[in-house]
Amino acid sequence: MNRVVLVDDHQMFRTGVKAELGPSVEIVGEAGDVDEAVAVIRAATPDVVLLDVHLPGGGGIEVLRRLHGAVPSRFLALSVSDAAEDVIGVVRGGARGYVTKTISGPELTDAIARVADGDAVFSPRLAGFVLDAFAATAAPPADPELDQITQREREVLRLIARGYAYKEIARELFISVKTVETHVSSVLRKLQLSNRHELSRWAAARRLV
Repeated sequence: MNRVVLVDDHQMFRTGVKAELGPSVEIVGEAGDVDEAVAVIRAATPDVVLLDVHLPGGGGIEVLRRLHGAVPSRFLALSVSDAAEDVIGVVRGGARGYVTKTISGPELTDAIARVADGDAVFSPRLAGFVLDAFAATAAPPADPELDQITQREREVLRLIARGYAYKEIARELFISVKTVETHVSSVLRKLQLSNRHELSRWAAARRLV
């Protein structure tokens, strides 16, 4: 059974979603605004977060920004909006899917399971927005140095560039300090740099911060 946090600023809607989902998932937390959502998701670390796009405090995109790389949870946007800019915004922010609130209970249960398994899920009409948006985006220029760094190493590097200490990085990424040190040593070796200050400048130059 997938563990789910439900984020929406309307209590009545959250109650309705829980009733529709029934015993098919375990609701481990709820939130009605950005700050509450970040705190609840950090504490509960659910498999899937059902995330409304329009929330007090900055919206679903702000939740995604604050939690990027900090929790293993996957995010499924559940919104009344079917505007292209909303869909594309949360997908760029890291959501694994986007469905509208017209979805049925069984369909939502299926969408949660698929997102938990790593699939991308979109309401049929919305998938076209995503395909069009990413097809129109020019491929970034190749960067051989950046390409040799793993995703996890990039996450560590980004936090180093923001001034985080090793202990803080370990806490943010749910890894040990020793693992942070290993990632830093690996990146220094790959980039032929000498210390974290050079790493910070390197990351800033590539806008990884």
